[in-house]
Amino acid sequence: MGITGSFIIYISIWWIIFFSVLPIGISSNNKELRAKLNGNDAGAPKNPKILKKFIITTLITSIFFLGIYYVVDLGYFNLREYLQ
Repeated sequence: MGITGSFIIYISIWWIIFFSVLPIGISSNNKELRAKLNGNDAGAPKNPKILKKFIITTLITSIFFLGIYYVVDLGYFNLREYLQ
């Protein structure tokens, strides 16, 4: 697996996992605060903890990517052999 292919696979897995992790732990604003929040969506989260989710996503993606890399590198998933 080349560097470009590895990078594309890593980024694709990262975005899929990021969108899966993003809604975890979200709580919306209180009903009492809705009147005071002019210009903000009442359904917007109070603290989305984006940095924490970036780190969790990167760790999970790295584990998945290393597994995929070793499966491809060891030849267990070699499409070129099967197509010949």
